[in-house]
Amino acid sequence: MIPYRIGFGFDVHQLSESRELWLGGVQIPALKGAVGHSDADVLLHAICDAILGAANLGDIGKHFPDTSAEFKNIDSKILLKRTCDLMRTHHWEIGNIDSTLCLEKPKILPFVPAMKEAISTVAHIETSVISIKATTNEKMGFIGREEGVTAYAVVMLYSTVPL
Repeated sequence: MIPYRIGFGFDVHQLSESRELWLGGVQIPALKGAVGHSDADVLLHAICDAILGAANLGDIGKHFPDTSAEFKNIDSKILLKRTCDLMRTHHWEIGNIDSTLCLEKPKILPFVPAMKEAISTVAHIETSVISIKATTNEKMGFIGREEGVTAYAVVMLYSTVPL
């Protein structure tokens, strides 16, 4: 067996003026926030899915279903912690995370250090192995109309036991 695995994660949520915007475990000042069963943190959800995919453990919906009252309005940092705990019980560790947020507003760059710190703290990894980028959709589609936000993540895991 190969001691490395790569996982891909994607998430999307609608935006609404009635919600707070949480990205990467950080509340971002914005006129609109993401709508979801949890706090709708698309970045953490995409990272969770990438970890689960690389470890061959299913997806975020399998472990944290949006039909469960237990996860209603839950802080997605808790989902990330549980995902990392599950990953580690299967003898995997995070090598690196590469992620991209796609939204028109607000600008994300000023918040990237805080997001990296939040992810680092919860996942017990160094900030130096976390990449967070952001882009717009050039005013096209639902993202361009500021109706939604997406996140993509790729995670490399390595085995913590000899194979």
